Amino acid sequence: MALLPSLLTALVVFSYGPGACLGCDLPPNHVLLSRENLVLLSRMSRISPSLCLEDRKDFRFPRATVDGSQGREAQAISVLHELLQQTFNLLLTEHSAAAWNTTLLDQLCGALHRQLGALDTCLVREMGEEGSALAMQGPTLALKRYFQGIRLYLKEKKYSDCAWEVVRVEIMRAFSSTRFLHKRLINKERDLRSP
Repeated sequence: MALLPSLLTALVVFSYGPGACLGCDLPPNHVLLSRENLVLLSRMSRISPSLCLEDRKDFRFPRATVDGSQGREAQAISVLHELLQQTFNLLLTEHSAAAWNTTLLDQLCGALHRQLGALDTCLVREMGEEGSALAMQGPTLALKRYFQGIRLYLKEKKYSDCAWEVVRVEIMRAFSSTRFLHKRLINKERDLRSP
């Protein structure tokens, strides 16, 4: 029952997602895909999180990295892209297919793939030639370490159902933690459009 308020909060947060990123022409359904991701993640639950309390772990989501990316649009887009890319990579593993309903998993991977495609265009526009150098710096590197910790946790737990449930909840938490980043991009776009 405690998951429901978190899910509703996350859905509200993602309804204000990066639909109009600065310098990007994201498709109108980009925000809908963000909401769809959370709905699919919530539907993928196979066991109650309360049964997995002993398996909980603080993965130390790099919140400061996400919050610190608000100053530069290129860096903010890079962080959003890296979060989606790492999630996509994690879900494409053989072990994830065994853990979840493959229809829902395929739908989620498809939605993530569409969002990544739109953000790829944004990255090229926003970062230009500095893109590859910036992508390896601080914020995206912190996200890569965060996901490496998730992968190690899954391996240590032998990819158990509870481990995957803990990771599912963690991914939802990570997605909702980007709300300030989304707001920053949207506010910047509004500022540029106002007279």
